[in-house]
Amino acid sequence: MPPIPRVPDAFRHRPFGVHEAAEAGLTRKQLCGRSFRRLLPRVWVHVDHVMTHADWIEAARIALTDRAELTGITRIQALGLDFGPKRPLRFVVAGDLHIDLDGVFLHRTRCLPPTDGLGVTPTSAFVSYCANARVIDAIQVGDWLAYHGHMSVIGLRELAARDRWRDGAAEALWVSRYVSAAARSLPESQVRAMAVFAGLPPPEVNERLVLHGRAVIIDLLWRRWLLAVEYEGSHHQTDRTQYLSDIDRFGLLREVGLRYLQVTKEDLARPQSLVLRMYEYLRRGGYDGPAPMFGPGWARLFDPISASLRPRRR
Repeated sequence: MPPIPRVPDAFRHRPFGVHEAAEAGLTRKQLCGRSFRRLLPRVWVHVDHVMTHADWIEAARIALTDRAELTGITRIQALGLDFGPKRPLRFVVAGDLHIDLDGVFLHRTRCLPPTDGLGVTPTSAFVSYCANARVIDAIQVGDWLAYHGHMSVIGLRELAARDRWRDGAAEALWVSRYVSAAARSLPESQVRAMAVFAGLPPPEVNERLVLHGRAVIIDLLWRRWLLAVEYEGSHHQTDRTQYLSDIDRFGLLREVGLRYLQVTKEDLARPQSLVLRMYEYLRRGGYDGPAPMFGPGWARLFDPISASLRPRRR
């Protein structure tokens, strides 16, 4: 009985295509045996390999034409953002090409947007994402891209204005006014967007204050009304060093007369209640502007961006 061929190490820990396998000497019989499983047409993986999101992207790349480029939220997730749906994986191709793959959406366009070797550029990917994104989601993703240096608001506006015909260009231009490069976390972006769309004054974002000789960064600051809003992630409770630092920081805020409102994940699940609390804290600081409104302007925050453009398009 002939010995069972050894599986090359190069094919044990990643997806691969049939052409690469054939060049390495793997036969069709081996691929269809017990050592491998089929992921997509012409794409296989070793049975012991646990697929990651990056692996699925690579598998889709292999199954698609070399002309296809990663785009949309999938391209943005490849930069490290853990937000948005993982499926379908989104690719774009120039020209007329029909390939139907489970869990993969292939968008066809007459002309590819700018690319960077990994896919379309992050700015181009954000434009594509905006075509179907909710306002509050696009603000968070846009903030993340801008804060980490993957995109600038000016660059976004220039690209969207230049290629107005692209899906998402009008939506990206519309939402760009709400994108900030200063927001350090998605929850901070959520809280800021909720305040603005409810009609409260826009806060300063991650403002650096020097209090009694110590530099303190405030997530959201309404300086005129002496209010600081801080998002408290889970690490603020589980990390002892962070916990003690918070006690010290909040003590400094009290000493200089700044009221502070701590926001948790549970607060984000009750957005109207959170906005009303922010309004009450502002009012205590002398704010005499209008109370928050939860009408059409507020509802727009949770709708697709495209819904805000429909009257203008008509």
